[in-house]
Amino acid sequence: MADKNMERMKELVAVLSEAAKAYYAEDREIMSNLEYDKLYDELVGLEALLGTVLAGSPTVTVGYEAVDELPKEAHEAPMLSLGKTKEREELRSWLNGKEALLSWKLDGLTVVLTYRDGVLFKAVTRGNGEVGEVVTNNARVFANVPLKIPYSGELILRGEAVITYSDFEEINAKIEDVEAKYKNSRNLCSGSVRQLNNAVTAERNVRFYAFSLVKAEGVDFANSREQQFLFLKEQGFAVVDYVRVTQDTILEAIEGYAKAIENYDVPSDGLVLTYDDIEYGRSLGRTAKFPRDAIAFKWADEMKETKLLEIEWSPSRTGLINPVAIFEPVELEGTTVSRASVHNISILRGLKLGIGDRIMVYKANMIIPQIAENLTGSDNVELPKCCPVCGGATEVKAVNEVQSLYCTNPRCDAKKIKAFTLFVSRDAMNIDGLSEATLEKLIAKGFIHEYKDIFHLDRYKADIVEMEGFGEKSYQNLIASIDAARNVTLPKLVYSLGISNIGLANAKVICRYFKFDLEAMRNADVEELSQIDGIGAVIGQAFVDYFADEENVARLQNLLPELQIEKEEVDESAQTLTGMVFVVTGSLEHFENRNELKDVIEKKGGKVTGSVTSKTTCLINNDITSNSSKNKKAKELGVPILTEEDFLKNYF
Repeated sequence: MADKNMERMKELVAVLSEAAKAYYAEDREIMSNLEYDKLYDELVGLEALLGTVLAGSPTVTVGYEAVDELPKEAHEAPMLSLGKTKEREELRSWLNGKEALLSWKLDGLTVVLTYRDGVLFKAVTRGNGEVGEVVTNNARVFANVPLKIPYSGELILRGEAVITYSDFEEINAKIEDVEAKYKNSRNLCSGSVRQLNNAVTAERNVRFYAFSLVKAEGVDFANSREQQFLFLKEQGFAVVDYVRVTQDTILEAIEGYAKAIENYDVPSDGLVLTYDDIEYGRSLGRTAKFPRDAIAFKWADEMKETKLLEIEWSPSRTGLINPVAIFEPVELEGTTVSRASVHNISILRGLKLGIGDRIMVYKANMIIPQIAENLTGSDNVELPKCCPVCGGATEVKAVNEVQSLYCTNPRCDAKKIKAFTLFVSRDAMNIDGLSEATLEKLIAKGFIHEYKDIFHLDRYKADIVEMEGFGEKSYQNLIASIDAARNVTLPKLVYSLGISNIGLANAKVICRYFKFDLEAMRNADVEELSQIDGIGAVIGQAFVDYFADEENVARLQNLLPELQIEKEEVDESAQTLTGMVFVVTGSLEHFENRNELKDVIEKKGGKVTGSVTSKTTCLINNDITSNSSKNKKAKELGVPILTEEDFLKNYF
């Protein structure tokens, strides 16, 4: 039995770690909060039973590993998670006769701000609790963060960056394609705070609410958390709304928050209770993961009973066919819902779903519809034997003991989604209105089989106008974008074909070498391609293999009559950067974005890469004193670091 429990522990650690990584580092959700909490509690129980905690267990680790795109920095003090409960009486007894502050638990991205000499010096995301991402430039454009404060000593505080529901709705209202709209405020905020270009952050109206003071040299707070909050307010910070509570008043205060959340504009997924007595809280110490001076309260999910009407099968580009539950509409958290993803066959079978069953549904984080339980359990759903898109045979495969349904046809149109998504992307054909989800729908309806079909979607106007998220205006915008895409440069066309290892930069190099002669490129051999600077044998072989495939050639031949390829002439005298390699990082002043500078460099024969190596001619970064990983690497290798202005003076 012990061996079985240990194996289950290992499985839970892997599953929960993957879910945490997806949620915190990749801004996506692969399981509901309800599922996560259930598995987490099971893991805690097993660890207590066996007296063992595995390395990497989410019960002793916090958050996510910082992504590579932003510089990393260690926090002065570890940022821990909070223990949690959904029981109001547990909060009441937790007080143990002490006074505390009850505040909102905001649902955004935690950020640590540091001020020196009264000026915002640094902003770092929570990251894994020990190391976070430096987002100082983005914090400077938060809607309500003071850039200068009266206090001149070193001040460190923590808070939550959020986008209000009203701002979120306003941002989404400007996006006509329903599938392209942002899914929830939390994910939009997380992406906005971690942008490489803070102009995007500024557009999103990100707000910051302080919830904890870490350090303020030389200030006496009379041992009171509330005094710290009042001090922060005096400095100009927005502080998370709170009330002072005792064991006699806390239940009434919780009820007040429960009523307020119905109209509260700031995303919140619960409450936080913190002892006002600072020294008492510190004296309690901490566990490996939780401080003992505060505890989180999470709202119980609103659940409704409804009737399962059908299971819809939705194929994806990986061949996976996802079950989606369609049920009688119910009101949840103020909106009407009628469908919820079931994720896989294991969950479908675990819930024993059957058509006509009475099921309990809820909205995870008040956003994502989920099935909590099946009250009937008739277990009569039959798995489709044929793929709903191509009619190919299906099979059930088990990956890590999770069963899922797959289409076995390697040429299923649904599996071409990735290729079509690349084809319409900005750096390729640049067709707005064809998100991956919209492409899936059009392919499932049989409107798109190959690239040329995209340029004849006007044949299906009546159907497209009636699709969810579309209408006459969206349809007209889509057709206009498709017509505009007919005029394309040869490098973008080559890149759009999805040839292995051929990015836009390589496509430009190959096109210039062959003087933009498509026929010459198609008939080139590996030896000739390998001689092109920056291409080599591997990329050359991938290029030759693509055009050796008759289906690939046929698809291109069918596509060409739809396009007008813009002829580009190579000015050999202007190729002043030939053989030089550049890396661009940070924000720009003379160019609108990095792609614009990249195009200028490439037109002069230069190459732009993403990593600094010994072959790099120079690193272009307006913040030459930055401690970013690229700056450090350049200094290690002796690669010059130039501002944008110095680069233009030296190379143009």
